[in-house]
Amino acid sequence: MFTDSNAIVDWNGSEDPENPFNWPISKKWRVTLLACFMSFIVQINGTAMTSAALQINERFHVSDEHFPHSYWPVLSWNLGGAAAPLFALPLMEHFGVRWSYLFVYLFLIIFIVPQALAQNFATLVITRIITGGCSGVLANITSGIISDIWRDSKSKEFGTSLFIWGLLAGLSTGPVIGSVVLKFSSWRWIFISHMIVYSTFAPLLLLCLPEVRPDVILSKRAKHIRNTTGKPAYTKAEFQSITLKAIMLENVVRPTRMLFTESVVFSFGLWSAFCVGTAFIFTQSIAQIYTRLYHWTCFETGIVQSVIVIGEVVGLLASIYQDRLYFRSASKNTENPGRPIPEARLYLSIPGSLVGLTTGLFWYAWTSNPTLHWLIPTFGLSFIGFGMFTVVTAVTGYIMDAYSKYAASAIAGVAFLENCFAAILPLATQSMYTTLGFSGASSFLGGVALILSFIPLVLQSYGREIRARSPFMREASHDGV
Repeated sequence: MFTDSNAIVDWNGSEDPENPFNWPISKKWRVTLLACFMSFIVQINGTAMTSAALQINERFHVSDEHFPHSYWPVLSWNLGGAAAPLFALPLMEHFGVRWSYLFVYLFLIIFIVPQALAQNFATLVITRIITGGCSGVLANITSGIISDIWRDSKSKEFGTSLFIWGLLAGLSTGPVIGSVVLKFSSWRWIFISHMIVYSTFAPLLLLCLPEVRPDVILSKRAKHIRNTTGKPAYTKAEFQSITLKAIMLENVVRPTRMLFTESVVFSFGLWSAFCVGTAFIFTQSIAQIYTRLYHWTCFETGIVQSVIVIGEVVGLLASIYQDRLYFRSASKNTENPGRPIPEARLYLSIPGSLVGLTTGLFWYAWTSNPTLHWLIPTFGLSFIGFGMFTVVTAVTGYIMDAYSKYAASAIAGVAFLENCFAAILPLATQSMYTTLGFSGASSFLGGVALILSFIPLVLQSYGREIRARSPFMREASHDGV
């Protein structure tokens, strides 16, 4: 509220309708569903082209005989997705989400054009860095949008789960979409279809995506007062005058520092990064296994990856029960009475990692045999999808709780590790499955998943002590009291 004495513009009371927290429920869900859906479709851009690896190789005379050179455009997409959010998200937070989002989205569409028209392999690799960066920014800002419009509630928890589902399901759906397009047209139409779909949704974003950043909304209110009354009206954020250099430094240095000094961030980062890396590994391993064992076409190997998405849908539904367990833990919290226990975020991830991801990988490994019906190893893919979703959701939720005001930096560090694993791990897929065999390679992945599954068990047993030793968690805990 503006007063002549302090010239500070703030919300007009706790019920100010322009405050995103006070928006009607229907508007909040409209924005949440739109942002999550957009996260889903931009992630498809990352993996859809993997279905066309053979055709792209043939067109540009690229060979995968000794090394998976066809994967370079996917690797560059992931590297762009790892780096761009570290620099772009702080700027979006500072200048506002609405117009920044639309600008990045337009940039994404523009740089898909040279991919559809590419006359050499280098064009694909280079332009994919840019579209990967755009996709990473558009997908990751969704968590900020949800945090800006929902107070802590079951609605916010489900919105966050829906966002994570969009991230993972988009990656798993990419090869499905790519294989369908490839069945009826050439590989160039994979990119053309992206341009058509993304352009179709651009007007929807323009009409339905409002500004969600409180500081930006208040700044516009202050500017309106200055222009109409001539009074020196400013927001608290405008008086603080934090430089962009300081903002950028904080958002690059702090995530890096936390990644390498906080054991929870690093271990959870490895756990989550392994899951995201596995999603990219399967864009290659499924094609290798089902082509050689069952003599399937590219279309069939692409379609079967939809089973992973089914497992992720089951995980999304199970997250509703996980949220109930989380909120019930508040009655048992002796450390901070009335607030849910951070370790309660991990309940579903324990069976999700052990029974879902680990068992699914071993099942997939030991049933990859031409004497068995293709449905048998495929059944294991659904378990893997379920496990990947529960792990990434648990990691995000726990970090948001335990690190509180430092959560954005911690999650940025984890996201950087996820994209790096997604870029690098699949490079070893071809040689790993060739050297170790189908059963051996997937069993190796299952063994890694089994080792990582002990992370939530350790935190369940010693979480309170670990949080007490972390300076970031300790400060966040004291601020929350």
